Amino acid sequence: MEPAATPVRFPEGFVWGAATAAYQIEGAAHDDGRGPSIWDTFCRTPGKVHAGHTGDVACDHYHRYPDDVALMAELGLHAYRFSVAWPRIQPDGSGPVNPRGLDFYDRLVDELRGRDIDPIITLYHWDLPQTLEDRGGWTNRETAERFADYAAAVYGRLGDRVTTWTTLNEPWCSAYLGYGNGVHAPGRQDPAATFAAVHHLLLAHGLGAAALRAAGATTVGITLNPAAVFPADPESPTDAQAVRLVDGLHNRIFFDPLLRGQYPADVLEHVARFTDLGYLRAGDEKLIGAPIDLLGVNYYAPTYVAARPGAAGGGGAYPGTEGIEFLPPVGPLTDMGWMIEPGGLTALLERISNDYPGVPMIVTENGAAFDDKFHRDAPGTDGRVHDADRVSYLDGHLRAAHEAIARGVDLRGYLVWSLLDNFEWAEGYRKRFGIIYVDYLTQRRVPKDSARWYQEVIHRNGL
Repeated sequence: MEPAATPVRFPEGFVWGAATAAYQIEGAAHDDGRGPSIWDTFCRTPGKVHAGHTGDVACDHYHRYPDDVALMAELGLHAYRFSVAWPRIQPDGSGPVNPRGLDFYDRLVDELRGRDIDPIITLYHWDLPQTLEDRGGWTNRETAERFADYAAAVYGRLGDRVTTWTTLNEPWCSAYLGYGNGVHAPGRQDPAATFAAVHHLLLAHGLGAAALRAAGATTVGITLNPAAVFPADPESPTDAQAVRLVDGLHNRIFFDPLLRGQYPADVLEHVARFTDLGYLRAGDEKLIGAPIDLLGVNYYAPTYVAARPGAAGGGGAYPGTEGIEFLPPVGPLTDMGWMIEPGGLTALLERISNDYPGVPMIVTENGAAFDDKFHRDAPGTDGRVHDADRVSYLDGHLRAAHEAIARGVDLRGYLVWSLLDNFEWAEGYRKRFGIIYVDYLTQRRVPKDSARWYQEVIHRNGL
């Protein structure tokens, strides 16, 4: 990775943008026929979300999107990745389409196109309609089938102006955090449900991608949050075995069916400890493994593991990893307590490129939470948000991405997480990832120093 003082330039046509998610920014939870999602329910379950925060208002992007798009244009963004809220389109997760829900995204896409910003749609970013969860959620094959119907409905309205479509965001989080350790909606804690959810999420991708292509989509992909897993001791064979198991549960369980058309045998053997795999049907892997045009990669921090007899393992987030210690982060940390290690991004991108060649990639999320301060009424302040730590974080990770390109990785773009401070899931509003500060009392937007820095990065196509 180049030293911070070394200028770097990215390839011509490299896509610079930012990302958000519907439940985290839109608000308007009860407007225009939107139905309840699992996150609406989860937020109202005592003790699940910090201070009982909800996404009911969030950043009020539903009503303020023209101003937010104007800020994107001011920063020079080429692309904006956002998710569509399934409960806005089909309030019960199936059946008739709610035209008022689609109208909002219609207006948003037109606003983006009018500012020469390319819309990148994520169809599912965790806000499953509650009615589908009541029927089993992602443990139920029907949910995958309904997702395909929903994907076709959204494409039918927006496909004439949106060229890049991603089916799911971070299915590892949906399955393992939602159904394994319960820290995300719907809050279940069941290893068998976890692995059923993994499969049905992947099946939803396969069925959804097929529906998109049948309707005319030309660029279809998925976004994963693969783990950069490293051994505590690179010379230890038992640490290497620990890495392989964790890598299988986090990475290969998704990569192999998506990009090789079949689950890895060692992972299926491990999963069979918890479930009979009865949900896996003939033809499913072929559907899941249909070629994709783009792979989204979300990266925040590395994972270090060691083989330690008696260690508790990763719990519900990594079922069956007893005897493996997940090392605590060291060195500089973000406000989430995550290790800052840009080199992990280079290693991850290179590993994917080498093990699963031929699929173009884009960094669909990368960023950091820090304890940003803005005193809107304090005398003598300059009205700015100084976030030097975030600038340093982004600079390091962009250099890491550039290094990956120099090593032959087909990386086509970078989307910072996040455009706005927002509802940070179980952390509520106490963690700020945005390059634009949001004063939640007034909904005032204030570009942070990192936003102005990123504006210059985009302008010069480099550092």
